[in-house]
Amino acid sequence: MPAPKELDPSASLAALYGAKVRKLRVRAGWTQRELGDQIPIAHSRIAQFELGNETPPADVSGKLDVLLGADGDLVDLWVHIKRTPIPDWARKFVAYEAGATKMLKYMAHAVPGLLQTEGYARALLRISRPRDTDPEIEALVSARMERQAILGGRVPPLLWCILDEAVIRRPVGGRAGSREQLEHLLRMARTPHVVLQVLPFDQGEHPVMGGSLTLLSFERGPDVAYTESSHSGELIESAETVAEYALAYDLLQAKALPPDASLTVIRSAMEEYS
Repeated sequence: MPAPKELDPSASLAALYGAKVRKLRVRAGWTQRELGDQIPIAHSRIAQFELGNETPPADVSGKLDVLLGADGDLVDLWVHIKRTPIPDWARKFVAYEAGATKMLKYMAHAVPGLLQTEGYARALLRISRPRDTDPEIEALVSARMERQAILGGRVPPLLWCILDEAVIRRPVGGRAGSREQLEHLLRMARTPHVVLQVLPFDQGEHPVMGGSLTLLSFERGPDVAYTESSHSGELIESAETVAEYALAYDLLQAKALPPDASLTVIRSAMEEYS
């Protein structure tokens, strides 16, 4: 039997929760499968909880607390995790993002969070998280707006974004909201640290059609990559795989319109929402 993976309780609240679950489970003398059978859920979910990769639903957390004799500790910790608006799978990436000196992004479906208006962000979050309450949505919007402080710092990172044409053509938040968002893109593109390119539909297939991609570079330390869909993301730290994504990004830059021509396309799309 392989040795259990090492846990780092300091990595996040979710990791602390997972470490607590494992400690209590081992003390109770149960395997992950035996604990999962008691709830009941698949033992693989127990493994994900313990690794901090997934946070259980409220009812499952409550059952874990009772079964493991946590005396309310797991429930209390779960509440703190849910109050943190950034999803588990995005927290490490957000920490990396805050220290980056250069960000290269390809956005397949939506404006990057660092360049979103409040209205645009709110519309995206409402459609993608229909079960969330208004306060939960507003907490997510606030967290997204706070992240944008990165671009207003004394030495902001270079942010180079390639936007698929779908990003500027698909209305989000109604016509007025879409126009406001495109105006904001044009305004940000006038700053020296933000560069925008549009990848037109007529360029056909390309090497990053599976979703959005971000490459982060740092003053010290190796580059990392991050792939993302609406409900999940993957942080890639393998140097070989990051290099493959960097090459793919170079090919995208060659296919995309030059920055000046891209701003003309964005301006034209904005005027269509008048």
